[in-house]
Amino acid sequence: MPVALLERDGALLWLLAHSCSFCGSFLGSDCSAFAGASTWSPSVFHYKKTLHLFFLHRSSWLLLAPLLTPPVPVITAPPCSLCPEGAHRFQWIRNLVPEFGISSSHVKVLSSPSEFYELLKVSVFAFVMRRELSLQVYCLEETLEKSLQAKGSPDLRVSILLDYTRGSRGRKNSRTMLIPLLQRFPKQVRVSLFHTPNLRGLLRLLIPERFNETIGLQHIKVYLFDDNVILSGANLSDLYFTNRQDRYVLLRDSPEIADFFTELVDAIGDVSLQLQQDDTVQMMEGMVHPYQGDKVAYCEIANRRVMEVINSARTRQEQLHAKTFHSSQPGSSHLSQQGSQASGDLKPEPDTWIYPLIQMKPFGIQIDEMVTETLLTEAERDARIYLTTGYFNLTQAYMDLILGTRAEYRILLASPEVNGFFGAKGVAGAIPAAYVYIERQFYSEVCYLQQQERVQLQEYSRAGWTFHAKGLWLYLAGSDLPCLTLIGSPNFGYRSVHRDLEAQVAIVTENKALQQQLHQEQEQLYLCSGVVSTSTFEQPNRYVKLWVKLVTPLIKNFF
Repeated sequence: MPVALLERDGALLWLLAHSCSFCGSFLGSDCSAFAGASTWSPSVFHYKKTLHLFFLHRSSWLLLAPLLTPPVPVITAPPCSLCPEGAHRFQWIRNLVPEFGISSSHVKVLSSPSEFYELLKVSVFAFVMRRELSLQVYCLEETLEKSLQAKGSPDLRVSILLDYTRGSRGRKNSRTMLIPLLQRFPKQVRVSLFHTPNLRGLLRLLIPERFNETIGLQHIKVYLFDDNVILSGANLSDLYFTNRQDRYVLLRDSPEIADFFTELVDAIGDVSLQLQQDDTVQMMEGMVHPYQGDKVAYCEIANRRVMEVINSARTRQEQLHAKTFHSSQPGSSHLSQQGSQASGDLKPEPDTWIYPLIQMKPFGIQIDEMVTETLLTEAERDARIYLTTGYFNLTQAYMDLILGTRAEYRILLASPEVNGFFGAKGVAGAIPAAYVYIERQFYSEVCYLQQQERVQLQEYSRAGWTFHAKGLWLYLAGSDLPCLTLIGSPNFGYRSVHRDLEAQVAIVTENKALQQQLHQEQEQLYLCSGVVSTSTFEQPNRYVKLWVKLVTPLIKNFF
């Protein structure tokens, strides 16, 4: 077994090289992922039975208490992403999650809150007489609630998944608005309230209602209308329909993807509290209670339910791939085509692949974290990654990868004025200043490492708007268009990785028209931004009070 001892910036690393699962060569020697690189920077995770990196030194400026240090994730099938060409280099993701191949003509990228709102309204009314409407949200306000109340079809099934803490806050909340719907259509409507198992006992009694969500919540945003899926980071409230910028992608006529997310909604709903017509809640019969029952038992059941959804969908898609492969062999393609034409079910060849990435650390599910870290690690020199988050509070692992790998990064974040907490009352009003402090620390590290050209921060600024977009676009070296994007709920921060329930999808495409859509989406967002420099932090609105600087390292894992 080849063994290498590497040194970088005072860090000693033992590298135990095993063979690459794609090209068969030894990582660190013959594998093209390492060949020709003048420098190689270590990742902060390890591949089980494949690549092990042991850090003896780490940057200390953002280290937290040992108990808050995130554990090292494991991925079982490491890619050598530079071996395959083009979009096919990302097929290793299907070793973890189901792969859905679709035509790019079924994908539409939206650009504005008003466009998102109009699509939701049309979708609600268009499917009155069809089989299912399923919403997975944590904040449902009056606008769509009235639209749902207007539906009277006996065949319509409505499944709504909310977070318990956010959905129960205040006298008028999502629960109280949905009760009339439950009372009117008790057999058609299901409202599930997810309650994190980590908020329990004395902690649950002491934390004020306004802050109890910081322990963990249901953060997934996906909207399902029969075979149509809307993926976004946006919630369902007035701001997200008017002047709060987010991202939105519609997947049309995609029954397999819709079925997957419907099953995911049902799985999380099964381990959630069920809202009753009298505004009480109760668990399904035989289910462990999330904060009154045994925590380990509850998390094991939740893990099993969610992983059943993921694994069964993955098996179905693998069988479909095998069937498609065999039908495409010589002598069978003509008959297969004739059969498809006869049944009227002839579908275009897929040029776009959808991979659902789930992150539920309380249940021991870390798929999104694994894939994101691998993408950041495997991006080659001269590749460009555009990463955006409304709340710039990256995990130490993500920061280490951005600062230590070879790709160029353009990171879009919210300026203080477009931060969702800007102008808030009380302690929450200091949150934008805390984000400024975190941003300045990261920028200082970039400058210390002399990486300003490779890693660039940009602040979104738009009068009268707030900023909530998250995700990334990956441009391969030498390409002017992205071939991959991540879109969904994660903010790439500690809460997204360790506390909340999150989901996004990786969209990989070979189609130039769809790549152009994604490129235009990225350009439109970055057009409203300015590049961060040292002078940025000298502006009066970037002043951070001493108490905020002292408190931020202690609480940054909670927002």
